[in-house]
Amino acid sequence: MEMAERDQALTDPKAVFAALAEILYSAADSAEVYSAICSAAVELISGCDHASLMLRRGNTNVTVAASDEIAEYADDLERATGEGPCIDALDTEAPQLESDLRTPNQWPEFARKVVAETPIRGSMGFRLMVDRQKFGALNLFSDTPGAFTETVADHAIMLASFASVAVTALNRGEDADSLRRGLASSREIGQAVGLLMALHRVSDDEAFDILVRTSQNMNVKIAELARKVIVQHRSTLD
Repeated sequence: MEMAERDQALTDPKAVFAALAEILYSAADSAEVYSAICSAAVELISGCDHASLMLRRGNTNVTVAASDEIAEYADDLERATGEGPCIDALDTEAPQLESDLRTPNQWPEFARKVVAETPIRGSMGFRLMVDRQKFGALNLFSDTPGAFTETVADHAIMLASFASVAVTALNRGEDADSLRRGLASSREIGQAVGLLMALHRVSDDEAFDILVRTSQNMNVKIAELARKVIVQHRSTLD
């Protein structure tokens, strides 16, 4: 990357979405895209040890991808108890954040079971929107109490907004060029701003400032991850 391009990338949130898009271009089908999103969460989000993607299909919430069996089981516990970060994220605008599930929290039954039966100690959930409709949620889990903070959630919001765009593109059957344009549009960046406003209870201008700072912190790492995913995918084709 030339110096001028690097300087632009570190100051423009669009660059983060463009870098994330490279992950999609390495995927052959929707299952690979969903799996790539979960893998990206574990790689990119500090403290994230497990991730899942849950989509709403009719009256059922279906896990379409997970980073591992622990994430899958956590989703099973959410469905069994009827509560948890992903379920709440599907129904509310605000991102869901519980840094220590061992303490009193908004999901007592889910927390009791997940702490007793898995290594998970913290969780976050972020709603995904498709054509302005609630469509799914990105679920993140940490094995370390207190690892998930609002700063970490800011980074996760970038990925969740990207995931919304990716799922939208898949739902519409759009090609890579259409997706690239969508990822660079102000509407998709607006999704991230909206989530940041809900998380921090700030104005849109303040949320955009947070978005820019988060972009600066994340871009290089995301670009490295995108290259890694592409290389791995190409190696499987050789």
